[in-house]
Amino acid sequence: MFSGGSNFIKDVDGVFLFILAISLVLLLLITFLMVFFVIKYNRKKNPQPKNISGNIWLEVLWTVIPTVLVLGMFYYGWVGYKKMKDVPSNAMIVKVTAQMWLWEFFYSNGLKTDTLYVPQNKAVKAELSSKDVNHSFYIPAFRIKKDVIPLKDNYLWFIADQVGSYDIACAEYCGLKHSYMYSKVVVMPEDEFNNWFTEASKKIIQKDSSNVNKTFVK
Repeated sequence: MFSGGSNFIKDVDGVFLFILAISLVLLLLITFLMVFFVIKYNRKKNPQPKNISGNIWLEVLWTVIPTVLVLGMFYYGWVGYKKMKDVPSNAMIVKVTAQMWLWEFFYSNGLKTDTLYVPQNKAVKAELSSKDVNHSFYIPAFRIKKDVIPLKDNYLWFIADQVGSYDIACAEYCGLKHSYMYSKVVVMPEDEFNNWFTEASKKIIQKDSSNVNKTFVK
């Protein structure tokens, strides 16, 4: 927990830790009360059952406390989710296309790759679309996941704050080779990314020029 490569680590892991702590406390409390009442009201100790009247304060208590806990979990989750929806205006846009069974990434100048390359500490907006069936764009180390639905545009964004290579998976069953639908997001220092982007873009220009020349010769 609290280890990964994006700006959403603390928010997402914090929610899970909060829910886990509440669940653990409730588990211990309920288990203790269950054992306590089994012993206290054992038939050997109480051969003659007694009628127990209701207790208004207990009823209020076990209604109010769960309500407050659930609302607390909802609020904590909503705050983190809202951050995931608010994309910075200066975010770098990459179009992500899913199909059976691969990911394709398109940059603003038309550069296409099968691996997502991004600069460190810069907001990146992934615009998601599918060519065929339902997919789900999932980067576990970044704690981000969004469904990719045919004929419906979707998006997510992130800031990768640690240099490295991280898995991209499809988290929605999409057919026979679903389990093979993996790619990588490679996070580089911004100067290295700019150098990579410039060199990769040159290859596109050279390829386009070559195609034009071939057409002219024909």
